[in-house]
Amino acid sequence: MTTELDGGITRHGEGYGQVEWNILGQRYFPKADCGSTFAFEANSEPGQFVPVHIHPTQDEFIFLLEGQLELKLDGKWQTAKPGDLVRMPRGIPHGYFNKSNKLARALFWVSPAGRLHDLFKTLHNMTDVEAVIRASAEHDVDFLPPEAND
Repeated sequence: MTTELDGGITRHGEGYGQVEWNILGQRYFPKADCGSTFAFEANSEPGQFVPVHIHPTQDEFIFLLEGQLELKLDGKWQTAKPGDLVRMPRGIPHGYFNKSNKLARALFWVSPAGRLHDLFKTLHNMTDVEAVIRASAEHDVDFLPPEAND
């Protein structure tokens, strides 16, 4: 991560610096990275999800580009469709779930950037869910118990 934002264009289907991460089967493409923000595209196939978790030091946003996501935000279920912006303030539990039969593609970003870029580098191709949870906690992302996803 740099402290200042580089100008330019990160093309559709590409990550900044040609980077792509596989995080438990989901494809993530970093789009922009600096101290004040970190943006990434996430592609979630049907049935994929990120369980309910908390960013204690970051606000997070999702702009849905394609498909549909079911979100659990602060204990309440909501649906996001293309063109919707999801706002998730720091400290508020949230998770997203692709319960549809189509790909969901979204632009995510957090502010400030924090350690999320480093977390994604760490999680790339990791398959042990318990190790993912531990690494996430070490990078300021705290997963809630599984029953929080109900």
